[in-house]
Amino acid sequence: MSKKREIPVFDHPLIETHCHLDYLKDRPLDETLAAIQQVNIEQVITISVSPDNLASVRELSQRESWVYGTQGIHPHEAEAYTDACEQEIREHAPDPKIVAIGEIGLDYFYDNADRSVQRDVFRRQLQIACDLDMPVVIHSRDADEDTIAILSEFEDSLKRRGVIHSFTSGPGLARYALDQGWCLGFNGITTFNKAENVRDIVRMTPVDQILLETDSPFLTPVPYRGRENAPFYLPFVAEKIAEVKELPVEEVLSATWKASMRTFFPEPA
Repeated sequence: MSKKREIPVFDHPLIETHCHLDYLKDRPLDETLAAIQQVNIEQVITISVSPDNLASVRELSQRESWVYGTQGIHPHEAEAYTDACEQEIREHAPDPKIVAIGEIGLDYFYDNADRSVQRDVFRRQLQIACDLDMPVVIHSRDADEDTIAILSEFEDSLKRRGVIHSFTSGPGLARYALDQGWCLGFNGITTFNKAENVRDIVRMTPVDQILLETDSPFLTPVPYRGRENAPFYLPFVAEKIAEVKELPVEEVLSATWKASMRTFFPEPA
């Protein structure tokens, strides 16, 4: 394991665009929230994934002024998606502290839900985002062709776009998404020794279409692999993106901060 070092603290604030605060177990949540602020993370978005945590994400978003949430069902849970679940998402997505529909999409790696059901639920939730004019947080794993096909169906009606998070897909999906105005989310995977394919996507992605995330408690970055991930490790992701892009880290932080604000916190028209 790599030698541990202090978490860097940068002058420019960061935005954690994808984590799961209700999944964190290593320390009390109050301690985690305090540690997040100590590394100059300005805003945090905690992501819903199942019918069981739609309400808990809403509750978490009320804890602090700088914590926000999403409403959506992960493809792993697609078979648990019901009309009642959809109604709950539609009812609460307009809440002031809810900033996106997600995490939604397709996962053909684990296949925890029937693929046809995944596609149907993905389309239904994209329609919610279209109807409510909200951005989306997309999960896509081993499903590049179907992700492109389904997103293509919504090109004209999904005005706000959003992010394909934890991007590990191929250059075809990356090019499609970037050309369509989507952002790509990168996390601790960028620091993994064997993740040169992900770093290649970072190189091809304009810095103003990159979002920083941890996906905590998963995917802890080097040098803390083996520990539970948490949003306060986000500076290590920023450092790696700057290294790969051969840019000053403050330039990366400025560009990704603006991209995060544009995606999730746009100025009123």
